[in-house]
Amino acid sequence: MGQATPRQERPSSIAELRAVAQPPEVRSRRNAEHWTASLYLRDLSPYLTWMLLKTRISANGVTGLMILVGWSTAAALLIPGIWGAALALLLGQLQMLVDCSDGEVARWRRTSSPAGVFLDKVGHYSTEALIPLALGIRAAAYPFEAPADFLWTTLAGLLALFIVLNKALNDMVHVARANAGLPKLADTHGESAPRGGLIAALRKVARFVPFHRLYHSVELTMLIFAAALIGLFTGQPETDRVLLIVLVPLSLLALVGHFLAIMASKRVRS
Repeated sequence: MGQATPRQERPSSIAELRAVAQPPEVRSRRNAEHWTASLYLRDLSPYLTWMLLKTRISANGVTGLMILVGWSTAAALLIPGIWGAALALLLGQLQMLVDCSDGEVARWRRTSSPAGVFLDKVGHYSTEALIPLALGIRAAAYPFEAPADFLWTTLAGLLALFIVLNKALNDMVHVARANAGLPKLADTHGESAPRGGLIAALRKVARFVPFHRLYHSVELTMLIFAAALIGLFTGQPETDRVLLIVLVPLSLLALVGHFLAIMASKRVRS
């Protein structure tokens, strides 16, 4: 089947744009939709997409904007105190809004491509690595006073590593299946759920204490903002340091749990 001809016309209404750019298979994706998208961003994104479609920017260009907003989110955390955390919180939401719109532009114009998927991965991987590093700099209270302050940047580096590895596990599954000549798995709970035993039981427990979901850019900026609010009363950078100390072991636990869940699921079985 050949590639679809790009659509040149613009939508005549927001309703028409929603019908094309937000089909049911997009709204029902289990892992590809962040909860903020389901909660409210998909209600707002068609209006941003509408404006973008009036320009000549490509879907990949919109993804490039998403990447820049993500990097700006991390950079905002270098502003000391509550204002940097508040700006990062706002930019984290904006990144997710633009992330919704890049796919909508691609679906409307029929220009979806592997390059767009690749750029999307670059945006999320790099942003979710840079945010912990920026948190480490906040916790170390730049300028650093070696060697004590380097403890916090080292912990931040570990946190960034654990987060990136955790994200990479899902992509490793796709690579492994492709290399084994197996079809792509459907994005459903049944395919990813452990097949039984202790891992399945622990996964059910994790639904009630979902600490494994704390490492997306949105959740990270929310936690850092909450720490900054508490810091107004208890002092900074102590609250950032406590947050970092809590997140590092939890991220390692999430990484190990994710690995075991994959190994116990259908995803890596022929």
